[in-house]
Amino acid sequence: MTDTTDSLARATAAEQATVSPALRRRTTAVIVTSQILGGFGVAVGIALAALLAAETSGSAGLSGLAMTASVLGTAVLSLPLAALMARRGRRPGLVLGYLTGATGGAVVVTAAVMGNFPLLLLGMAVFGAGSSANLQARFAAADLAPPERRGQAIAAVMWATTAGAVLGPNIAAPAGRSAAALSDRIPVTAGPFLWASGIFLLAALLVHVLLRPDPLLTARALSHGGAPGAPAAEDRSLRAGLAAVASSPRARLALVAVAVSHTVMVAIMVMTPLDMDHHGAGIELIGLVISGHIAGMYAFSPVMGWLADRLGRVTVIGAGLAVLALATLLAGTADGHHGQAALGLFLLGLGWSAGLVAGSALLTDSVPQAARAAAQGLSDLAMNGSAAAGGALAGLVVSQAGYGWLNALGAAVLLPAAVLAVRTTARGGGRPLQRG
Repeated sequence: MTDTTDSLARATAAEQATVSPALRRRTTAVIVTSQILGGFGVAVGIALAALLAAETSGSAGLSGLAMTASVLGTAVLSLPLAALMARRGRRPGLVLGYLTGATGGAVVVTAAVMGNFPLLLLGMAVFGAGSSANLQARFAAADLAPPERRGQAIAAVMWATTAGAVLGPNIAAPAGRSAAALSDRIPVTAGPFLWASGIFLLAALLVHVLLRPDPLLTARALSHGGAPGAPAAEDRSLRAGLAAVASSPRARLALVAVAVSHTVMVAIMVMTPLDMDHHGAGIELIGLVISGHIAGMYAFSPVMGWLADRLGRVTVIGAGLAVLALATLLAGTADGHHGQAALGLFLLGLGWSAGLVAGSALLTDSVPQAARAAAQGLSDLAMNGSAAAGGALAGLVVSQAGYGWLNALGAAVLLPAAVLAVRTTARGGGRPLQRG
């Protein structure tokens, strides 16, 4: 297994050897800018989604279905976008993702005007394509990055999401009022989706015009150079991506680590406001705790990328799992101590950041160039599909057993990834990539 890892690292180093620093910087700048726009579009849209769903359905109990539909849409749409990228490159896939997300936003506004709740859920699912494009963008940043800096390239794109995640919810209310001023038929809670659609269109235009040459196609051309023996088109199918992941212990660890980290984070995060409210916390305090959680998720991602490149992907994955376990302990035993809950939620975001950055880099390292886009799409499907299931089950667990038990189950879910990380390290697969 070590020989295979070393050969993959050497091949990847060779494919990056002729990429100019200027091209890397330009590609990263375009992706980071589109990520800021995309993250802003997602955040401004979903900020009032639960209120819109409650208004449209006439039931507060159905308000959570809006976000569930969006997460499921993100998971399901990740596959066709990955398939398109595998065949034609990053640019067409990202453009289609943002355009589809913009269409979803328009459908949400139409459904709100009509008072049609099923159509609203469909629009939310289609709107999830914007999130899927944002997630795929982190891999686009890694296409031309040197192997020893791949974690930092992924982290830079994730860090860019911070701006949108912080600004979006604060712009939602004025965005809603401005849209309602255009027509008295548009509810204030639907207005942010009109803005989100416009922002997604701008992101699509930016990527279409400026993401040239395509980073994935450029990396493939440098890797194979048209030489005999280059992989055929069918080797880039989703089936080939699944086969590549299945054949590599490191790739399997990467996929499991990303999926488990995301699932535990989502399941606990969505139930924490409810638990804090039950223990007497006000809306302002809950908002501060969630803001701290988001800061943990994104603000420290450059540090996680540097550590993943410096210490090794598996080491950072293991550290991330340990931080997530500590977070479940603190949050699950807070019992009304809001400072402890805040620390637990911050660490929950920090552990998620470590798992996602290091796991994404490890997956990219561990599969052949031809299968990367497909394997990355499968990773996003597993990540969002499992998180959607975890978020849906979290409410049931809390209602039947309590918030503490939810955190205990979250800690148990981390165990398979921890076992895989220990086994990979024991086999010598946890070493950082060699420079040079």
